[in-house]
Amino acid sequence: MNKKPNPELIDNDNPEWTAQDIKTAISFSRLPATLQAKLGGRGPQKAPPKVSTTIRLSPDVVQAFRASGDGWQTRIDAALKDWLRTHSPV
Repeated sequence: MNKKPNPELIDNDNPEWTAQDIKTAISFSRLPATLQAKLGGRGPQKAPPKVSTTIRLSPDVVQAFRASGDGWQTRIDAALKDWLRTHSPV
């Protein structure tokens, strides 16, 4: 089936790539270093990346934090950091 594209969704400033565009494209890592620097990138991390781990928590703790909405895992992390300010983990 050959559907016509919705004219409201056509972006003339950023057209869809053709097969030829894809064929002649080069990856960011193959660009000259000076151009890579100009285009930027992700840059250095502002904070050390978090460590992925698995822990077991009481169902009531998980339920309470989840009920507080998105970001509940970050709030558990903050609560544990707060606890560490006044306690020793040993």
